[in-house]
Amino acid sequence: MATTAEWIEGARPRTLPTAISPVLVGTGAAIGAGAVAPGAALLALLVAVSLVIGVNFANDYSDGIRGTDDDRVGPQRLVGSRAAAPATVRTAAFTCFGVAALAGIALTAVSGQWWLIAVGALCIVGAWYYTGGARPYGYAGLGEIAVFVFFGPVAVLGTMLTQAGVVGSAAVGASVGAGLLTCAVLVVNNLRDIPGDRIAGKRTLAVRLGERGTRALYVGTVLVPFVLALGAAFDSPGLLVVLLALPVAVRPVRTVLGGAEGPALIPALRDTGLLLLAWALTVAVGLAVS
Repeated sequence: MATTAEWIEGARPRTLPTAISPVLVGTGAAIGAGAVAPGAALLALLVAVSLVIGVNFANDYSDGIRGTDDDRVGPQRLVGSRAAAPATVRTAAFTCFGVAALAGIALTAVSGQWWLIAVGALCIVGAWYYTGGARPYGYAGLGEIAVFVFFGPVAVLGTMLTQAGVVGSAAVGASVGAGLLTCAVLVVNNLRDIPGDRIAGKRTLAVRLGERGTRALYVGTVLVPFVLALGAAFDSPGLLVVLLALPVAVRPVRTVLGGAEGPALIPALRDTGLLLLAWALTVAVGLAVS
């Protein structure tokens, strides 16, 4: 039976910036539009955090029963390490999805945006079939597209819409940046796992591009969000505050471009999550004051 510490590790708390960041950006945009709705913001955060933890457990289950995690480079997985029964991990995943669904229904009720229930359902389906089902799209190199859509435009604009009732042009650009930086987290994760994924038949985008192409993709997903924010600063000068987050990009970019492999990329994964959070926080502030 897995210990509490193993369950916490299985939830992969280092990935939580991917949940928190789009809610920060969307809330900042809503404040900039004149809306202050802390209740809706907290519900959006609960939806996002529950979905991310749920997808982490779902990936643990699906990769574990396929044997993808039998020779794992990164942090321990519950099923792959035999610390927990597959059915138990699957139940944990669907429990998290259930919490996200209930919080999402409450959020739509508060905001009156009932059509977003369909979007929420699509998010849960996407979370499960990333590595689950007979033909998981994460095994076909489509994970980055889904991450960009769900953690960028869907999460950021959905957060703003449920608080302000409108979507602004600056928020649209910020949603693209949030999606790209969240992709950067996945890209460096998959760069680390290229050797094992090749053996397991997991054809991620990193496997398809190879190490050199994946390292270039990572740099692009890190730098473009800053370019977008600075470009938008011509109309929203407050976004210049994003420059405060730029130094946080130095260490992970240097690690990735320096040729780090396998376990040596784990710090870059952590640092990319911190970069995403720093970028989101500064952009949220910039949008709020613009």
